[in-house]
Amino acid sequence: MSETQNKYEYDYLVLGGGSGGISSAKRAASYGAKVALIEGQRLGGTCVNVGCVPKKVMWSAATIAETLKHEMVHYGFPGGEEVAKKLDFAKLKSARDKYVARLNQIYLSGLNSSNVTLIRGWGSLKDDHTVSVRMVNEANGQEELKDVTSKYILIATGGKPLFPEGDGIKEYCISSDGFFEMESMPKTILVVGAGYIAVELAGVMNALGVETHLAVRKHRALREFDDMLGDELDKEMIKSGIKLHRLTNGVKKIELDSTGKKIVEFHSGDFLYGIDIVLMAAGRGPNVDGLNLEKIGVKQGRQGHIEVDEFSNSSVESIKALGDVCGQVELTPMAIAAGRRLADRLFGGKHEAKVSYEYVPTVVFSHPPIGTCGLTEKKAIEKYGVENIKVYKSKFANLFYGIFDMSPDDKPKTSMKLVCAGEEEKVVGIHVIGMGADEMMQGFGVAMKMGATKADLDSCVAIHPTASEELVTMGTWGTSPQFTGAKHSPLNGAAPAEPTLTKSKM
Repeated sequence: MSETQNKYEYDYLVLGGGSGGISSAKRAASYGAKVALIEGQRLGGTCVNVGCVPKKVMWSAATIAETLKHEMVHYGFPGGEEVAKKLDFAKLKSARDKYVARLNQIYLSGLNSSNVTLIRGWGSLKDDHTVSVRMVNEANGQEELKDVTSKYILIATGGKPLFPEGDGIKEYCISSDGFFEMESMPKTILVVGAGYIAVELAGVMNALGVETHLAVRKHRALREFDDMLGDELDKEMIKSGIKLHRLTNGVKKIELDSTGKKIVEFHSGDFLYGIDIVLMAAGRGPNVDGLNLEKIGVKQGRQGHIEVDEFSNSSVESIKALGDVCGQVELTPMAIAAGRRLADRLFGGKHEAKVSYEYVPTVVFSHPPIGTCGLTEKKAIEKYGVENIKVYKSKFANLFYGIFDMSPDDKPKTSMKLVCAGEEEKVVGIHVIGMGADEMMQGFGVAMKMGATKADLDSCVAIHPTASEELVTMGTWGTSPQFTGAKHSPLNGAAPAEPTLTKSKM
């Protein structure tokens, strides 16, 4: 029996059945803690139900469509636009939804096998050790309230899509959640936003044959990413047929025309007519409504995110928080890692256990995909100084496109950048856009966590022919100071081979 059961019903009470909450609950239970998890919706959270998983299914379908339309013919197979138009969207949606439902059940089975009690309902903090749970009686449909007590309470309720203010915006827009509820494909769609959700869904719709518009507030999408990634994606989106609307400063108003299509007015004064669906992907916020945080003194940031320290502690000793509700690194694997480390610390005797937010690899499933880890070139310069940064770049056509009967300049390109700091040329940023970027970044992320230098990359024999070999052959191969014992330029004074080393400039 756990030591707190006489005072509280549970040792650990988790609000939120997403990946972070479930991972933390199961890890805590593995140490013998008595654990309960509160969730009123489908298990798995945003990622499983309306995020990463169904998004990747749609991205895969879109990638297949691109292969059918543009690539098969170069390899001797029949293809083209007409073949790609034969998508059975209802079949795709059904298969996708069945897969998600299967994952929901797997999560439930995992909780049961881990001896985590699942409480179906919605929780609100009553005090620092008590959660009031609103449940619906399945027999009569009536709501019931039940108080549950616990030594520790974890808030892992995730995030939610945000809608800006403006006439008709909430009435006539869908969010990324609504994207996965669509029963049929529209003819035209406007995606509003400049983040990874916006470019991913715009890319999917465009590849599947929908006339796709993307509206960004400023000059381009992915402004928080390395400039190379945003600039190259910008070119590829336009080349693929996405209609990009820049400097809109956001949507001001939406109304319907006589046929039921949307008329969109931007704050810039521009208008867009004849749109079937407006998908608002202008940001996400913490899912904290109804949690009663203010009453018990849980501090929140300006946008409502729960403020926590490096150990996931909130301002109230017994209340912990992690994942998107905290607004740090909003990635599913990050929430899982944070949840497990928190349980290790609270129940596993690992008193200094905490998650690291440094060098977190991530992927944007755009078209083409992006893989990135570490600092952008600008952030690296801010941190280390321009004189201490060296940048290696490479741009090339993947061998997949080698036999394509077109000008080399017209072939899709892969672009890569290594950002290195200090005399030892520690790798502090890796950025890739192009075919396979999503799959190659995991291993290089491991290398960065281990403190890899440019010389370490040089010392790794390339796997040929692959795109990822470019990351270990940049500059004049094998001549980094640490690799050769030299104390001067990485190019060792030799005539540079392509791709060249470029010195960062402000």
